[in-house]
Amino acid sequence: MAIKQFTSMFNAQIKMMFREKQVWFWNVFFPVILMVLFMIIFGGGGSSDNFKAKVAFVDAVPNASSKLLFDGLGQIPVFDLNDDQIVTLEEGKRLVEKNDISALIVLPEKEGASEVQLIVNREHEQGATTQAVSSILDTFIQQANLAVVGANPTYTISMESVTSASEDTEYQDFLFTGMIGLSVAQGGLFGMVNIVDMRKNGLLKRFRMTPARMGLFGLASMLVRFLLGIVQVIILALVGVLFFGANLNLNVLSLVIAFFAGTLVFNAMGYLFSSFSKTIESYMGLANIASMLMMFLSGIFFPVESLPEWLQVVPKILPLTYFVEGMRDGLIYANGVLSSTFWTGMGIMALWGVFCFVLASKIYQTKSIAATR
Repeated sequence: MAIKQFTSMFNAQIKMMFREKQVWFWNVFFPVILMVLFMIIFGGGGSSDNFKAKVAFVDAVPNASSKLLFDGLGQIPVFDLNDDQIVTLEEGKRLVEKNDISALIVLPEKEGASEVQLIVNREHEQGATTQAVSSILDTFIQQANLAVVGANPTYTISMESVTSASEDTEYQDFLFTGMIGLSVAQGGLFGMVNIVDMRKNGLLKRFRMTPARMGLFGLASMLVRFLLGIVQVIILALVGVLFFGANLNLNVLSLVIAFFAGTLVFNAMGYLFSSFSKTIESYMGLANIASMLMMFLSGIFFPVESLPEWLQVVPKILPLTYFVEGMRDGLIYANGVLSSTFWTGMGIMALWGVFCFVLASKIYQTKSIAATR
């Protein structure tokens, strides 16, 4: 009896999905548009090799020290010198304020003076470009000081990066896989709005008066969303590879497990939201709050480790963090299912999914038919 009910509900919702054009827009085309926008905004479209910082110099009283520093700094390839390389202090500050240049370097006015001043825009003081310019200038000054006293550096730093992903993996691949995870998650969070619409139109009340079980109806909805999620991943992956040159390093088993777990979790969360939302507006509000909270704290755009230390505890309890990590493992890192970290993430997502689905089913069961609408 239960299997027959589930099959009938699943077939009915499949037909409803194909009839509703809005479903295809919001779950297929909109995620593509969203991913393209975020890839353009956050991806940067370039590599660190193309990084340039536009700078100008103030050399109020030219001397041997200022000339030596100017000649040396001018040879640094990441410094894009302003058309007027030497400017007055007032003019230079104005250029910084207008963001025409990234930084103004004030050379010493006396020969042998040790201070080189760096002037930046306060609004961009903590920005990546400002930090890069400051670091480069600091390193250059240290080397110049060693050269003055005739000392050779004893220690040097060499850096090598390793990854389980393909060698040509870039930040765009990190962002691209994060956007796939986000899109699938949003499909689940916002996907149960049809149940709220049924409540609004009185259909849910009639449904509750039949022998049909609400838990099976929710499970059928989740399975339909699961199939739609497969379509999302395929289309988004094709867009990433064909239009953004994404580098995939697949591990099919970990990808399937992560996708299955994540899709059920976020559909269960959407099902929970629908259980106590009396209007579409309240449902969308809850889904938006959950989506926005997880979007910026789950490692979609940047690694979780880059968050402030006191905030890093939050991503550890959010299911999207582990879903995105699982999707990245299956799409670019290919670490496989032997990792304990992978199964820890899947376990946390499973707890979220079971809790949300069971709680939602209990809420629907305890509501009287009259209170359904």
